[in-house]
Amino acid sequence: MKSNEALEKLIVFSRYPEPGTTKTRLARVLGDQGAAEIQKKLTEHTISQVRQFLQSGPIGAVVYFEGGSLEQMRRWLGPDFQYQHQGSGDLGKRMQRAFDFAFQQNHKRVVIIGADCPGLRASHMTQAFRSLRHKDLVLGPATDGGYYLIGLSHYEKSLFKNMGWGTDTVLAKTLTLAEQKGLSIELLEKLSDVDRPEDLKHFNHHTDPQRG
Repeated sequence: MKSNEALEKLIVFSRYPEPGTTKTRLARVLGDQGAAEIQKKLTEHTISQVRQFLQSGPIGAVVYFEGGSLEQMRRWLGPDFQYQHQGSGDLGKRMQRAFDFAFQQNHKRVVIIGADCPGLRASHMTQAFRSLRHKDLVLGPATDGGYYLIGLSHYEKSLFKNMGWGTDTVLAKTLTLAEQKGLSIELLEKLSDVDRPEDLKHFNHHTDPQRG
């Protein structure tokens, strides 16, 4: 049903895995090459789950990226996605712009996911879009105090302003702002991002071939 494609949009935020430009906190213990390899594997895991999710129906998907070129991204992740530069500004500005553009295109439910979460599964994306049929906001809480997923059923730019991105207050402040706006909220399962050396245990846990 083509009408669904106009209703729902999935956006993936990622970065081209060029050594020296990505996962700089991990690079302190893994080196630039090692940190870039973690970034590469995390993104490829995310994209594999996105592809699995997209089998459930004709939902639009676009990768918003930093670093690298459009051709490099297509060669890396495949030509079957739309690609868009994230543009300038902090994370809030970039997400705000992505949501704004999607809603301007008449999408009714829009979800943004990061590419830092090894525990993310297609089922989380499915649950997020289902929640947005009756909620204003859906969040996937991260154990570091941020979130790995955010979805909206209408554009609310106040959720992205004056936020201490990268700190442990992001989720709490987002929830406070949402409640002040009277938004209905759904929280997904709490998962762990991999950004700091102490997070590597989560990456190893989810990529261990001995696990079923």
